[in-house]
Amino acid sequence: MARIYIETTVVSFYYNGRTGPEMISRQNWTRRWLDAAFKGAGELVTSLAVEKELNASEFPKKAEMLELAARFPLLDLNESIAEAVEAYIANHVMPNDPGGDALHLAAASFHRCDFLVTWNCRHIANANKFGHIRRINGILRLGNPVLVTPLELLNEDIVDE
Repeated sequence: MARIYIETTVVSFYYNGRTGPEMISRQNWTRRWLDAAFKGAGELVTSLAVEKELNASEFPKKAEMLELAARFPLLDLNESIAEAVEAYIANHVMPNDPGGDALHLAAASFHRCDFLVTWNCRHIANANKFGHIRRINGILRLGNPVLVTPLELLNEDIVDE
């Protein structure tokens, strides 16, 4: 069974309130994938980094987001993960925010998750960064989760609606 790390943007898009067509599509794909995943697509996990990010901002459905995030078992955050975060930042793999993207990647990599699911295509699910991430994770002897969006894991045909 695959271990799937759920990053903050997935929880956020589940309760998206934005009305643009792309935002509505992301919400629909997120809901379809996550609702199916709860029925046994794998072991869904997250970390306290998600709760901290949600608590640090104001969202219209913040309480619902926190409740959804609480459904996922939490991965331990430890010194090895903190070291990986520092390495990602020092090697310009992730932005200089030790509590953000680098922490999600480090947690998923350290705990050898099969997938890290995110809508952050600029810093995490960015094909231009995959090789660099694999090199740094190899040096650190960490796993290499597949970095994907919910759409990429959605097990259905997508047609123009």
